[in-house]
Amino acid sequence: MAIFSVYVVNKAGGLIYQLDNQIPRSETEKTFSYPLDLVLKVHDDRVQVSFGQRDGIRVGHAVLSINGIDVNGRNTADGKEVIEFLNNPANYPLSIRFGRPRLSSNEKLMLASMFHSLFAIGSQLSPEPGSSGIEMLETDTFKLHCFQTLTECCTISWHALTPEKVFLIIYMHT
Repeated sequence: MAIFSVYVVNKAGGLIYQLDNQIPRSETEKTFSYPLDLVLKVHDDRVQVSFGQRDGIRVGHAVLSINGIDVNGRNTADGKEVIEFLNNPANYPLSIRFGRPRLSSNEKLMLASMFHSLFAIGSQLSPEPGSSGIEMLETDTFKLHCFQTLTECCTISWHALTPEKVFLIIYMHT
């Protein structure tokens, strides 16, 4: 199992340190004819799937390239706006590569702050006296484990259901 990211968060929920290792993206490339059976919208300056799923393409996946030309935000590498390009029937058939976008700096700050809030609420709302808060959350795609040390540091790790993918956060009280 590999560690993809490390976060250090202070007691107030502020992100102190963050490190990203190379994360292999799961990408899907498909050839489409006009009209697209997916709904694409601009979100956080990225063109993302907002409705419709098929062949490994999921809601939230971003357009990474069109016909082998990389997409940077709303535009292709050669300066064409992605939404306008995809709305023109003369450009079809075309090949679009979709994948999960990397988190922006702002999204990383929000993630750290949100986890701090959930951790604090979990320890206060627990029916058990002296609860340490979140120990494990499980979803259909990952497990989040939180281990609190004697020095009040918490290590939080996200484990994807596939054993080769692990996401780690270190949470520190200062």
